[in-house]
Amino acid sequence: MIQSADERSPLPQLTEATIHEYTSPQSYARGLDYFERGAVLSVIRRGDELLAEVEGSQYMPYRVRISFDEAGIRDAMCSCPYDWGGWCKHIVAALLTCIHTPETIEERPPLEALLADLNRDQLRALVLKLIEQRPDLVDAVEAYVESFQAQAEESTSGSTPRQRQAPLDPAAFRRQVRSILHSLDHMRPSEAYWHIGEVVDGVRRVLDQAWTFIEAGDGRNALIILEAITEEYVKGWLMLDDSDGYASGFFEDLGSAWTEALLTADLNPREREMWANRLTEWLGELSDYGLEDVFAAAQAAALQGWDYPPLQRVLQGEITQQGAWEGEAPWYADELAVARLNVLARQERYQEYLYLALAEGQMERYLTMLARLGRVREAVKEGLQYMATTEEARALAQALREQGAIEDALHIAEHGLTLAGDRAPLARWLRDLAINIGETERALRAALIAFREAPSLADYQAVRDLAGERWPQLRAELLDLLRQGSYSSGAQVEIFLHEGLIDDAIAAAEENGYYRLVERVVDAAVESRPEWVIRTCQREAEAIIEEGRSQHYHRAVRWLEKARAAYRVAGREEEWWAYLEELTRRHQRKYKLMGMLESLRR
Repeated sequence: MIQSADERSPLPQLTEATIHEYTSPQSYARGLDYFERGAVLSVIRRGDELLAEVEGSQYMPYRVRISFDEAGIRDAMCSCPYDWGGWCKHIVAALLTCIHTPETIEERPPLEALLADLNRDQLRALVLKLIEQRPDLVDAVEAYVESFQAQAEESTSGSTPRQRQAPLDPAAFRRQVRSILHSLDHMRPSEAYWHIGEVVDGVRRVLDQAWTFIEAGDGRNALIILEAITEEYVKGWLMLDDSDGYASGFFEDLGSAWTEALLTADLNPREREMWANRLTEWLGELSDYGLEDVFAAAQAAALQGWDYPPLQRVLQGEITQQGAWEGEAPWYADELAVARLNVLARQERYQEYLYLALAEGQMERYLTMLARLGRVREAVKEGLQYMATTEEARALAQALREQGAIEDALHIAEHGLTLAGDRAPLARWLRDLAINIGETERALRAALIAFREAPSLADYQAVRDLAGERWPQLRAELLDLLRQGSYSSGAQVEIFLHEGLIDDAIAAAEENGYYRLVERVVDAAVESRPEWVIRTCQREAEAIIEEGRSQHYHRAVRWLEKARAAYRVAGREEEWWAYLEELTRRHQRKYKLMGMLESLRR
């Protein structure tokens, strides 16, 4: 079923400025190029997810998955191996498609809704048909069946996480990882490189099954899965091109799972020593690749368990400057502390959680747990005394809000704005909460802080909506601030264009020099500043043409189309034709360009 555009529920508010926040200028430029040349092959929406296919290598497209809620984008992932910070060009191209051509998005029901009405026989037939078409899925299915059966047996037997009744067979998990690692064997190295991300993500999905057992309190079965994954991955990961660090980076994910699984399982000293030795064996094979520390926290969890004397003293409420350590805390102390806290929270050992969080300096976790336990007065008092960052303040304020302590949440957030860290996210959080309860003046103060810290059009409009009679004065102050400050040129341009301040927008765009910003201003300035538009468009087009960047000739022609429109507005159409003739004469050997320039004569 494909829904028409009128029937679709709205996507979250998304602008090019939002994309700029989460990607590098290089990735944005490449993603824009992908979007403009039609490299986004499809975008399908299923509930709160967008699934896109974007041109990748010559063999297959990359798959983009974007999840969102009413507040905006929650997560964005791509199957490409890009791992240099921020969103890749494929995600950018998919999001630009959503902004500029939303009518091309195909609406489909969520997978859960598709399966909801199928009976047992139909689901079985579906799985069998999928395996018939994709035989490589059989190991994954077998591993999941093992997991489901183990969990079902424990549930029906009444066993607790400390009394294992259904040990898993590791063979299915081993085969699954082995199959994933060898899925690129038929490809040439140059081709396989572009699919490393898909391979590692496939192994990560097997790891997710271990996390399912960890979170259910079944550490022993989680250890069985982890041993199978680690043994196969240590043997096979060197087949993968690790030039971007994606394959080796997976060992950090493995290490975190090992740490919590070892702390979750009820192991005796001999078993703990055995697992510590297994980790040491693997580290011996990895040490030549700079990975000798990836299991450091897991080894400490195995050797110490919960019996480590300094840890025992902390869990009983004896808090010292040394925390849960005999001497100086090691470099992985925070990682181990977080793992222990996660396990204590799942086991509802809340007082021990608080003691350990306080002893190990995990203030955000300490304060938010106080709030979640309903100890609001204590959380506020401790927060005002010990919070050091805006991030800690926002976490505590949110926890207090969830407890219904709205005034306390506002108070903590306001105090947080005096602390170190990025103030803009906290200010926006405070602004929105104050608006919801009718605290206009409080909301305005927070809105002004948010704008001054990291302005955007949404922040600007929020101040306008809250300012009332003070808006003319504040408007002038905020615009002057934009002109003088070293803020994002994208935000400056967006706000100046919103206010019709073309000259200010021109100045901001030219200072930045990024062609997409310049193009936005050009589109807005054709009627009022045609001379500037003509100069700018000719400069941009000629830069592409002179350098012979044939893959971007389409962009040069687009600049020339805008120049033509400005010549007409300026009443200089004869000069346009003369300019086009001269341009054609100078570049007549560039045959690809000639065909494109011909379209400008129509």
